[in-house]
Amino acid sequence: MGRRPRSQEALDAELADLPAELRWREWMDRVEALIFASSEPVTRETLASLVGRDCSIELLIDDIRDELRDRPYELVSVAGGGQHRTRPRFADAIRSVTGTGPQGRSLSQSDLLVLAIVAYHQPITRGEISRMTGKEVSRDTISHLRSQELVASGPRSPQPGAPYTLVTTKTFLSHFSLESLRELPDMEALEDTGLLSRDKLLAADIPIAIGDEPDDDEGEIGPLSEEPD
Repeated sequence: MGRRPRSQEALDAELADLPAELRWREWMDRVEALIFASSEPVTRETLASLVGRDCSIELLIDDIRDELRDRPYELVSVAGGGQHRTRPRFADAIRSVTGTGPQGRSLSQSDLLVLAIVAYHQPITRGEISRMTGKEVSRDTISHLRSQELVASGPRSPQPGAPYTLVTTKTFLSHFSLESLRELPDMEALEDTGLLSRDKLLAADIPIAIGDEPDDDEGEIGPLSEEPD
């Protein structure tokens, strides 16, 4: 039999023939190379396939982060994996050339408002978002968030007509540098500190859907619900 192509050869993850210092260096380089080459966050399980069984991925990542301290990018934990990100202080420089933020997505205040409601109240229907804001949220706004891969269809609601709900995605976590939804700031805490005002949030300028008939699978949008006492 002939020799297998290199792509099919088993990777020597243990590197037992190398001195400890060189072995650690090679593991670091492998992990950083894979993260650099990936457009999506790379999970720890995937990274672990590149290194020896006794290698601590956490310590390895700590050493990579330490080496990147003076670089304009860093290694962050987002969406359940690791990803290279430009540092926040370079956002304005990037935006001045590309017109968007470091992650390449442009979001309006109305987009951010709807996205925040989905993030904190998911799974939620478009009709429920409209009732919360007091304005019918346009399908265009939802479509834009879908096109940015920040929201996706969730389970059907138990409401009459069983409309689809909206949920956030891994791209949402990645865009906002969150490892999981557990890292979302507590909404009540933000209100208590004055960093978030519910009244101002609901008074934001959301495009009103003019002549925008409800989707067949979303059901009719009923009267605005009153806040409980």
